[in-house]
Amino acid sequence: MQIGFSAPSGGPLATPEALTRLAQGAEALGFHYATVSDHVVIPREIGAKYPYTDSGEFPASSRGERHELLTQAMFLAARTERLRIVTSVMVVPHRPAMLTAKILSTIDVLSGGRLTVGIGAGWLREEFEALQAPDFDARGRVTDEYILAARELWTEEDPRFEGEFVRFGNVGFAPKPVQNPLPVWIGGESGPALRRAARLGDGWYPIGTNPSHPLDSLARYRAAVDKLHGLTRAAGRDPAAMALAYRVQKYGPEVPAQAGDGERRLFSGQPGEIAADLRALKEAGVGAVDLTFPGGTAEEALDAMRAFRDTILAKV
Repeated sequence: MQIGFSAPSGGPLATPEALTRLAQGAEALGFHYATVSDHVVIPREIGAKYPYTDSGEFPASSRGERHELLTQAMFLAARTERLRIVTSVMVVPHRPAMLTAKILSTIDVLSGGRLTVGIGAGWLREEFEALQAPDFDARGRVTDEYILAARELWTEEDPRFEGEFVRFGNVGFAPKPVQNPLPVWIGGESGPALRRAARLGDGWYPIGTNPSHPLDSLARYRAAVDKLHGLTRAAGRDPAAMALAYRVQKYGPEVPAQAGDGERRLFSGQPGEIAADLRALKEAGVGAVDLTFPGGTAEEALDAMRAFRDTILAKV
């Protein structure tokens, strides 16, 4: 099982020095990947419901400064040697399809094949409007089409595409990504996200704490995986080829011990219990788990990562 960490996109840990220290320190500690999140602008007035809080309010702590995701991904890749970089998640409709496919290919080439493209359709209507992105209500169709167009560019010597939102032909696209295929993990926990993963994804990459689609217990997660596998078979694809990843926002004794279904809440409690959760997820087929580690400085965050490695990962 690969273990990743969240590389801040804003705040005091998002300076060049702090990000470099975090990335290189995590690599030295044996962590496998860093995640970077995606907002281009933060609207001052937000009416859209944020999926990952009970109130639907976008946290104030997430509304400050933000680096651009793809630029930050390249920065982290340039500062490390082995660490994978995972977009967590890139909002597909925010950027033009062909340009984005080119940037992602470039990152993969220059990093030596260390990129994983985590994607989502987006939730923040006001940000779509500010960016003059395609119609928010069409974001699912746009996302699906952009994925297909990117794969055409990444894999075909004479790429051609005729869709509702993307059309191209008679173009060269080189160099291709180092990885073939360049892995695309589908974020999200809803029915449309599961169907997108089943049809188009190389992996499924949910967050466990979506109040509308909770995956906060092992039973709930296993049931969702069973549904995903059924959808994957219905799409004519092999469920065994679908990677499973899981994102953790909080862990430890401060997390409530009981999930909404009455079962144990994943990643709550003491180190031994969290280690048991990781073992159970591994047995369920999960190959990657990433977490947000606390700390006001890079050294404090690395101390938390070191403690996690020594007290929890050592027991997995």
